[in-house]
Amino acid sequence: MKLEHFAINVEDPINMAKWYVQHLGLSIIKQQQQAPFMTFLADDSGQIMIEIYKNPIDQVPKYRDMHPLIVHLAFVSETPDRDRTRLEEAGAITVSNDILDDGSHLVMMRDPWGLAIQLCKRATAMLR
Repeated sequence: MKLEHFAINVEDPINMAKWYVQHLGLSIIKQQQQAPFMTFLADDSGQIMIEIYKNPIDQVPKYRDMHPLIVHLAFVSETPDRDRTRLEEAGAITVSNDILDDGSHLVMMRDPWGLAIQLCKRATAMLR
């Protein structure tokens, strides 16, 4: 089976989608302009999507209070330090900046809504 999308309930899906398009290069594939503001965002390969929405059926998790290892969105970055600086200027906050023993560079951040995002430069690429 092929993964289609990963969905998360968020506080402000319309503005969050704009930020992810502008600063992380995602593309809006489908979006509702009324509640629950369901928005599908695809990466630049067009093969992986996330869905964000504000669905009142259940609560929006307090992402700021969650450890980033509970849930985070990971993005391939060829220049993690440059991307970290650029995202900080756009309102993201750096949580950690690590070089692993194998040479991989991982930067954990929080987007302006508190959701954890990770910038990954793997020593050996994991995706084709």
